[in-house]
Amino acid sequence: MNQYVTGAAIKSLREGKGLTQEALAGKIHVSGKAVSKWETGKGFPDVSLLEPLAKALGISVIELFSGGAIRNGNRAANIARAATYVCPVCGNVVQAVGEAVVSCCGVTLPPLEAEPADEEHPIFVEAVEDEYCVSVRHPMEKDHYISFLSAVSDRGVQFVKLYPEGNAEARFKRGGVTAFCAYCNRHGLFRAKAR
Repeated sequence: MNQYVTGAAIKSLREGKGLTQEALAGKIHVSGKAVSKWETGKGFPDVSLLEPLAKALGISVIELFSGGAIRNGNRAANIARAATYVCPVCGNVVQAVGEAVVSCCGVTLPPLEAEPADEEHPIFVEAVEDEYCVSVRHPMEKDHYISFLSAVSDRGVQFVKLYPEGNAEARFKRGGVTAFCAYCNRHGLFRAKAR
């Protein structure tokens, strides 16, 4: 069974708050020995203690699962750090412009890494007046389809959700677009540079 909270994370967060094991234990009404067992990997906090433990450490439960506090050092929202997350359970898509811990349907989602568009996922782009017409020649079946297309620029991300049995195509405004992305529900995220 995978650990849901590591002892090293609890210890690091506790020390970061300047708390002793006893002080942390007192905040969540457990013994100092219990905290010691968690930190040495000889036991795990009960699920009912996760919320009080996270509160005592000054972070969210999601941050506790990730092993550390998420600090937004990128308050200007630099689009170069944009990340895309897709839930494998419900298909929800989340865009973030900076460091994030994203959870959906009880799953902590990793950011997707775009691969170059390939022969099975070719991204075709045609400039028409002030728009790009983007398409992907790909099956659009109920169990295998392009879930979304997006256009990334220095100002943001334009996003179009697609559905099975529809067409894998979308239109985007041309201003500053640097790349196009297509997400296949079976094979992941693909990217092509704008020309």
